[in-house]
Amino acid sequence: MTDTPNGSNGLLKPSGLPPAMRDAKNWEDQDKLSDYIPASADLSRAPTASASVSRAQTPPNRRDADSDDEDADQLDDDGDVSMSSPSKTARQLEKEREKNERAAARKQEKAVKAAQNETLASTREEMDKSKLADSMKRFSYLLGQTELFQHFIDIKKERDEEFARMLQESQQASSKKKAKKGGDTRRRKTEKEEDEELLKEGDDEEEGAFVFNESPAYVKGGKMRDYQIQGLNWMISLYHNGINGILADEMGLGKTLQTISFLGYLRDFRDTPGFHLVVVPKSTLDNWYREFHRWVPGFNVVTLKGSKEEREKVIQDHLLPQDFDVLITTYEMCLREKSALKKLSWEYIVIDEAHRIKNVDSMLSQIVRAFNSRSRLLITGTPLQNNLMELWSLLNFLLPDVFSNSEDFESWFKGKGDENQDQVVQQLHKVLRPFLLRRVKADVEKSLLPKKEINIFVGLTEMQRKWYKSILEKDIDAVNGGVGKKEGKTRLLNIVMQLRKCCNHPYLFDGAEPGPPFTTDEHLVDNSGKMVILDRLLHKMKQKGSRVLIFSQMSRMLDILEDYCLFREYQYCRIDGGTAHDDRIAAIDEYNKPGSEKFVFLLTTRAGGLGINLTTADIVVLFDSDWNPQADLQAMDRAHRIGQTKQVYVFRFVTEHAIEERILDRAAQKLRLDQLVIQQGRAQQAAKAAQSKDDLVDMIQHGAEKIISNKEDMSINDDIDDIISRGEERTQAIQAKYQGLNLDDLNNFKSDTVYNWEGNDFSERKPIGQLWIEPSKRERKANYSIDNYYRDAMRVGPKPAQPKAPRAPKQININDFQFYPARLAELQERETAAYQRSIGYRVPAKEVSEGQTAEQVEEERKREQEFIDTAEALTEEEVEEKEQLAQEGFGNWNRREFQIFVRGCERYGRKAFALITADMPDASKTEKEVREYSKVFWDRIDELADSSKLVARIEEGESKLAKQQHQEAVLKRKVHSYRQPLLQLKLHYGQNKGKSYSEEEDRFLLVKLAEYGLGEGDTYDKIKKDVMGWSGFRFDWFIKSRTPQELARRCNTLMLLVLKEVEEEESKVSGAGKKRKGGVDAGSVAGSSRAGTPTVAGGASKKKK
Repeated sequence: MTDTPNGSNGLLKPSGLPPAMRDAKNWEDQDKLSDYIPASADLSRAPTASASVSRAQTPPNRRDADSDDEDADQLDDDGDVSMSSPSKTARQLEKEREKNERAAARKQEKAVKAAQNETLASTREEMDKSKLADSMKRFSYLLGQTELFQHFIDIKKERDEEFARMLQESQQASSKKKAKKGGDTRRRKTEKEEDEELLKEGDDEEEGAFVFNESPAYVKGGKMRDYQIQGLNWMISLYHNGINGILADEMGLGKTLQTISFLGYLRDFRDTPGFHLVVVPKSTLDNWYREFHRWVPGFNVVTLKGSKEEREKVIQDHLLPQDFDVLITTYEMCLREKSALKKLSWEYIVIDEAHRIKNVDSMLSQIVRAFNSRSRLLITGTPLQNNLMELWSLLNFLLPDVFSNSEDFESWFKGKGDENQDQVVQQLHKVLRPFLLRRVKADVEKSLLPKKEINIFVGLTEMQRKWYKSILEKDIDAVNGGVGKKEGKTRLLNIVMQLRKCCNHPYLFDGAEPGPPFTTDEHLVDNSGKMVILDRLLHKMKQKGSRVLIFSQMSRMLDILEDYCLFREYQYCRIDGGTAHDDRIAAIDEYNKPGSEKFVFLLTTRAGGLGINLTTADIVVLFDSDWNPQADLQAMDRAHRIGQTKQVYVFRFVTEHAIEERILDRAAQKLRLDQLVIQQGRAQQAAKAAQSKDDLVDMIQHGAEKIISNKEDMSINDDIDDIISRGEERTQAIQAKYQGLNLDDLNNFKSDTVYNWEGNDFSERKPIGQLWIEPSKRERKANYSIDNYYRDAMRVGPKPAQPKAPRAPKQININDFQFYPARLAELQERETAAYQRSIGYRVPAKEVSEGQTAEQVEEERKREQEFIDTAEALTEEEVEEKEQLAQEGFGNWNRREFQIFVRGCERYGRKAFALITADMPDASKTEKEVREYSKVFWDRIDELADSSKLVARIEEGESKLAKQQHQEAVLKRKVHSYRQPLLQLKLHYGQNKGKSYSEEEDRFLLVKLAEYGLGEGDTYDKIKKDVMGWSGFRFDWFIKSRTPQELARRCNTLMLLVLKEVEEEESKVSGAGKKRKGGVDAGSVAGSSRAGTPTVAGGASKKKK
């Protein structure tokens, strides 16, 4: 026997195998990827007879868990080496043992999975029986509540024969029971009859709904309040009658506790611990988990969240084995893990913030409807939207067998709406009564003082006034309402957003803040009217010992407030939409802990409005108002909720004589509407889904004339107490105004401050031609004809009909990357100019940009006008030429395909047409089309706008590709220089080997890296999978616990070592000779026999003649 080049023993194949078997790929992989080092006794010392079979130099092939089975199976089938043979080698015995272990593991896994499926199927079968019994109870109960449900049940009976049959059987059984009970009672009962009746009544009593008069004993975290016990009894009553419901108590009344206590009732009184699914917003998931353990300990509560691996572990360890009682997850996780959640049968599905499923077409709404459940509960702290379709969506989720068709529901209510509005309201009230429970703090929580809401009216500073005027003048047509509906609303919404930013702080605009250098100084306060008032207010509240929550819609406004808190040395916490979940929890705990020195908590209205308890604060500042007043209410209720012992003051900042006054009016109107419809059981559609174009124009124009014409400082410099006192009076006046409006008033509401002035209704007057807002002086120079200007301005009523203008010529949208002939652009430009001349088009004046003078701009405008005035229409020959040229470009290439082409050249090289074609979306281009485009692209690349950048990008990518290919070649050459690289490959670590990875692990990583390549995107995921399946690492927890990213970093380090080794070797090479270190010469490897005994380093296998 001889030694291998690095001194280790080699493994010979059994000499009795046929050549085909010896040459099989399985043996090649087995040698290369083997983790078994044979003892010398296991090796055959006899030379092989078939020494002519050469080993091909191929890269190591990937091996997974199943490949070992295939090797073993082939040995069995060949018959030369039988697994039952007494002369098995240690290697074969080891493989046989591993195979048996894997087969046993697979068998056990299948048995476990079959048992799980059987359990799930039986649970689903039991659930279906329970649901059937519940449906019969449900119909009986609903028909007893109101005859209105008979309408929907009759419709379903007509369409569903099975439903009609079941209902008929139920009614017959119920009538027989009543007939038997109501038979001849004139005779005296016997003792036996009376005993039976008493026993039956006892059974019925046991089955009846339980009513709590005090806090249940299983609620451990404290005592429930009376109204919370009533809510618990209400949910128990729903459950007993097979009804699903909506718990719609006002925010802060303990809906979470009521829900948890009800699930505790099911566990302790109905012997139904689960399985329950609770779907909540991501921000409240941890809070729900803590509340379960606090109030009703003993539940096996599991949360489904985190990464894909973490979720898979929860599913395999808890969900499928059904080792849990309550699963809490988020809306997003429902979408991602819907297949696993669909497998289970849920006793109760609870959805917090139920308005998330009000859109029946949303993905979440459709998925939760697909989950199999016996009962469902919706939780919401805000009144439902005043919309019949959204109301039907919720009722359909609760009672799909009753409210199955939205068209029937809508037509039934809407059909009577115009005749008798009161009757519709009463009918909706009757329909909702069995399902909806809504209480407000003022009615049930006497220990909680009502919050005091005060609108603080602030003025604009000089800087704000200039920006406000600039925004209005920037788009005069839109501000004057002189734009079309389609594009006009988008422009108006943009103006509204900019004006709201201006009302908050002018530094929200880029370039407004003085600098550089940028300083945190008094100018931060002085340049915003709201900041001036806030500064005085916080100073006063700090002296009183209060703590403050500040809400704003704009996270960049929080950036300014953060600078302000640092400037005034106020300690603060902050939460916005970008705050990580763990940081959220830490900030809330830090603010709420006893003795906390945090004075201010900065929050965005939407991100900080849900699932947060901040009762340690007693002052709430709404720096700006949300479009949806319910979002502001949610923000206020972070402090005004159960547990608050102080009087809560809410200060809402409103900029006077500006757009924010109109937004406040709309919010008050909507709140009153919500208040009415939730009390009256919902009415037909009354509120608009969004602001109309006229509403937006009205908001923008409100107070703007005063802001523009007023030359004085509009900021308020009064004492803070006087400002608060005036705000309190104005707030009461606004509330009294809207409190007197009923539902019909609100449906037909128009703000009287818009059209009524001094007793006159201006809404009926004819429009006049005067501009509502005038252009600035510079732009007014464009009015050259004074007579024409005043004739147009003083004209009243509609303009006389003008002759129809000629239709504009149809032009091709020419992009530089489509490489149309330059002549086509020239012809199109002439054709457009001729059309503009025919309609009398005048080139408008342009703004003077940086680096230009007014004279230069005007000269450019004159040249454009002269070109139009002298333009001639195209001749017939030119029109034909234009059509021909339009066929010569790449008109079927869009910008996305162009960008993919450039990225492909950068990634694969400019000649890799097949790979570039494969990247095209939906196979939109063939390889031939890509080749043709590439030729023109490189011929005419200078015509592209950023041609130099594109060339630089592609050349840089090709350079990286060449470098990568070189590295791959070096790596493969090193790996292939060994017959058994997993055993023999040597690495020169130098002085920096490190202690984390072993040499065996490093060899494995390099072999796999050579196999999969450096440039593939999923290389390290494949390596990770191979590590997990490699038998040599069965007990190597270090390497098995490495992530693909960590493996990638290690592979990069190893590649640097390999490259350094090659560089050192090349530097030592002199002349034509080349000597390899630590491996077999490539030529030797090619000529060596697979069956021969390995030779000393560099030598070929020795064969017997």
